[in-house]
Amino acid sequence: MKRKILAKIGLALTLCAGCATKPESSKKVSDSYANTSLTEVFDTMYSFKEYSADHDLCVSHFKASEKLLQNYTQLFDIYNNYDGINNLKTINDNAGKQPVEVDQVIIDMLKMVKQFYDYSDGEFDITIGSLLKVWHNYREEGIKLNEEGKLGKLPGKEELEEASKHKGWDKVQIDEENKTVFITDPDVSLDVGGIAKGYGAELAAQTMMDNGMECGILNVGRNIRLIGKKENENWTVGITDPDGDPEGKFPNGLVVLSLKEANSIVTSGDYERYYKAEDGNIYPHIVDPSTMYPARLYRSVTIITEDSAAADCLSTALFTLDIDEGKKLLETYSKASGKKCNAIWITEDEKTQGHEGKKVGNYTVIYTDGIEEDILWN
Repeated sequence: MKRKILAKIGLALTLCAGCATKPESSKKVSDSYANTSLTEVFDTMYSFKEYSADHDLCVSHFKASEKLLQNYTQLFDIYNNYDGINNLKTINDNAGKQPVEVDQVIIDMLKMVKQFYDYSDGEFDITIGSLLKVWHNYREEGIKLNEEGKLGKLPGKEELEEASKHKGWDKVQIDEENKTVFITDPDVSLDVGGIAKGYGAELAAQTMMDNGMECGILNVGRNIRLIGKKENENWTVGITDPDGDPEGKFPNGLVVLSLKEANSIVTSGDYERYYKAEDGNIYPHIVDPSTMYPARLYRSVTIITEDSAAADCLSTALFTLDIDEGKKLLETYSKASGKKCNAIWITEDEKTQGHEGKKVGNYTVIYTDGIEEDILWN
């Protein structure tokens, strides 16, 4: 199933910018270089584009960024072990046993997600790994059953409640001096799926800029990190039609952004990792810790802000919050960071929560005031 999902993502990368970008530079074709990694990073595709006449430098930037993302993929992995690497899985495996010495990048990431836990009043919580594991297992089984024309099963309330007991940052001890992380409860586990891609993309982008990259795109799945300015025109980035645009009405995306400044554009959606359950409902992969169930308020939430890691956290959190709560979280983050931040919600008409929006295709598009002038409507 994993390969099939990747194939679908690859097609989306070609067709629209909701999972990628579709920038057209005013420079000559010879002044740009593009490549796509043949190796998966974060279980998705990585594509790279740089606007520069220095071909050799572009190639070196692509190879270096690819290597960095591969390394971060291993460090943030909660499912697999790697020789000579203590990663998130190592921390989880040693829960209740002993502290684990880790790379500084893991400690830095954990400190950042704790900030977003506080910003969101606990809505963005990577310590609910036990609960997410329950849904992961049911989803994987459900996907297989759906492929056979059958409906997937749902976990029982008691199973969810038991898993939900094992969480909390009070169970996570970070020793910065010794560079160790220790989970005191053996049944607590960390799941960084809501930040890993964005954090890796941001680190890679910062490193590439430090090494001379002035203008380009790092695209890790739906996590898009723009660098620099294009000559004489804006960046254009589309947000995917959740229906997959089967009739070709929105080849550039259900919504298209035209951005003067480099930003990160990160989308959390319900249309890739999901299954249909025996109650007839679709259950996506983003779980609301307050309800213990996958969130079903929106088809997608897109965040536009400078930092890709922050955009990843925020898109995940806003996917589980109502629109007013989401706007409050954006304000909290902007005040704390000093960085501008906007959001776009794509939802079914009956789920607008009383907010006005723009009807596009089968959905209503709701957006924060600060992004309206950057939207090109179909």
